[in-house]
Amino acid sequence: MVQQVLYRALVSTRWLAESVRAGNLGPGLRVLDASWYSPGTRDARKEYLESHVPGASFFDIEQCRDRASPYEMMLPSEAGFADYVGRLGISNDTHVVVYDGDKLGTFYAPRVWWMFRVFGHRTVSVLNGGFRNWLKEGHPVTSEPSRPEPAIFKATLDHSLLKTYEQVLENLKSKRFQLVDSRPQGRYLGTQPEPDAVGLDSGHIHSSVNMPFTDFLTEDGFEKSPEELRTMFQAKKVDLSQPLIATCRKGVTACHVALAAYLCGKPDVAVYDGSWFEWFHRAPPETRVSQGKDEKA
Repeated sequence: MVQQVLYRALVSTRWLAESVRAGNLGPGLRVLDASWYSPGTRDARKEYLESHVPGASFFDIEQCRDRASPYEMMLPSEAGFADYVGRLGISNDTHVVVYDGDKLGTFYAPRVWWMFRVFGHRTVSVLNGGFRNWLKEGHPVTSEPSRPEPAIFKATLDHSLLKTYEQVLENLKSKRFQLVDSRPQGRYLGTQPEPDAVGLDSGHIHSSVNMPFTDFLTEDGFEKSPEELRTMFQAKKVDLSQPLIATCRKGVTACHVALAAYLCGKPDVAVYDGSWFEWFHRAPPETRVSQGKDEKA
């Protein structure tokens, strides 16, 4: 089998700083601040307007989603995504670098990385270490919003990187895919509540394996090495040579599983977009597992 050559999933803060200094940002290189925070904690857009990587645009994930869906953070349509990123000056020839300002180093950036990939865009990278380390290392920031010239982006949905409720339900019988849940252990087990959730108990999809997304990051907020990541998958008996679906609460931190596997040379991890939020509201009770006292499933 011919080994697929993968585009670099990570770029360093030093590389980006040198690109900014050299004036390389433009139609061929765009930077996106994809920060999102729970309501009432931090204001991502306000923080972007106060301080961001020079030349970066704000990627509002609340706007770039299926706002008609009853579920959380579902993908927009091909046309919706193409229009949104085109207005950010991104074409099919653009190298896109995504970061966020979360204290962990990276939180929402892998979701946007995956969104570009699921819509057929290969040249996208996550800023390793995020804005946290950009600031820590003393790289330049600005409060000046970017005004990129609009571009034309053609989106083509790659169905192999996306799984639906029906496909995950069928997989409980066929067991063709391994299923990894990236939420914290307490929420996976059902012993801790889902944050900011009304009518949503915690727990997990039957037969899924728990790999909390924070475990993929170092204490300093960088992605762990491929060797460390492979060891983590092996410890959970997840076979990277076999099909794999990632899930979480709303399809965001599941993308950390996809990114970690990609760094190990596995680019084909699919994300269950509806994740636990959709599963809890649609799936048969016997397919929901919880140790919580009030869980009836």
